[in-house]
Amino acid sequence: MAKTKTPPAAPSRPAEDWDAAMQSVSDWLIGQALKDTAIEDLFTGLCERLLEAGLPLWRAHVALSTLHPMFIAKGRTWRRDGGLTSASFRRGDPERENWLKSPLHHLVQADLGELRRRLEGANAELDFPVLEEFRSEGATDYLAFVTPFSERPDALARRDGMATSWTTDQAGGFTDGHVATLRRLEPRLGATIKMRVREETAVNVVSAYLGTSAGKRVLDGHIQRGDAETLNAAIWYSDLRGSTAMADGMPPAEFLGVLNAYFECTAGAVLDHGGEVLRFIGDAVLAIFPIDGPGGGERAARMAIAAATDAEGRMARVNAERAEGGEHGLEFGLGLHVGELMFGNIGVPERVEFSVIGPAANEVARLEDLTKELDRRVVMSAAFARLLPRECESLGRHRLRGVSAEQEVFAPPASG
Repeated sequence: MAKTKTPPAAPSRPAEDWDAAMQSVSDWLIGQALKDTAIEDLFTGLCERLLEAGLPLWRAHVALSTLHPMFIAKGRTWRRDGGLTSASFRRGDPERENWLKSPLHHLVQADLGELRRRLEGANAELDFPVLEEFRSEGATDYLAFVTPFSERPDALARRDGMATSWTTDQAGGFTDGHVATLRRLEPRLGATIKMRVREETAVNVVSAYLGTSAGKRVLDGHIQRGDAETLNAAIWYSDLRGSTAMADGMPPAEFLGVLNAYFECTAGAVLDHGGEVLRFIGDAVLAIFPIDGPGGGERAARMAIAAATDAEGRMARVNAERAEGGEHGLEFGLGLHVGELMFGNIGVPERVEFSVIGPAANEVARLEDLTKELDRRVVMSAAFARLLPRECESLGRHRLRGVSAEQEVFAPPASG
């Protein structure tokens, strides 16, 4: 949750300066569409400028749906006495109940563009729970808009747009001039935020499908076949045991559920411990822990081992649940290695893919193959084991398929 400081309310400008002040705010807002201003900074800047110009804002809110594999929406709320806070909402989030009872949800469902509610006096309209809350805090007037980012029917069907609300605690509420100003600025704010949302969506999509680093490289223009760079990393390669038999013996939807449970255990652990998932190769996970920054190789190896320990714990919990349902447990093998990789585009000019290539990438997959032969869940290379601060158990020397010389391999330290 982000929070920034906001200055106290400024005195109102003289009436004759109002149009000039609002034109200045409008020009600033449109200018931000051509910049890389974050939505949080954009919304905070707008609210502060409106306040300085004399519009008596007490609270402002903007809500946006998002194309993201984990989150369904994000909201930013600015308060005069508290600055800006941000919150992301997951699918199925308990906070969704508050959204379903909100004026903004009503606007979307009723296909309305605007809603206003007076919050003071005998004729106060408090038909939504949040309005009761605002009134108890001293708010006097509430104005909300829905701004679609394309043709209205299509935008509403795809939840492609912006919902905003503006609240004041000024006695008597917003004036007609205040309301006219907010109506005027709403489409300008929408156009500017739409630019940021489209950029965020592109980042979310390429990160979800390619990984964070690969996605950034693509958006930075590294899209031609042959664009590549070398990197040093601890390398993770895990594979689901018995997947061929499961795929043959299960309905496709059930097998997909098994795969996702396995990926939650393995790829989920990698991501939670600072690694990056590069590819899902069938039921295998190829991931890296880059060697950079403080701690270098030792830090990367410790992160990988922590992820491996976490993955084993997650798998134990999944298997306990499967056992309760009378289902067989899942098992995986994991190879851990360290080395230099070539990270870049391969394929044909019309269809490229970001991936890692090089001897180290091949060797980590062969290490995973050894887990079956040695009946160990995790097998590490000597190069990886040397990065760890504790002594590892030697599993002897073995020939890796496709590698000429025998390699000594290790099991992780008993304590992880």
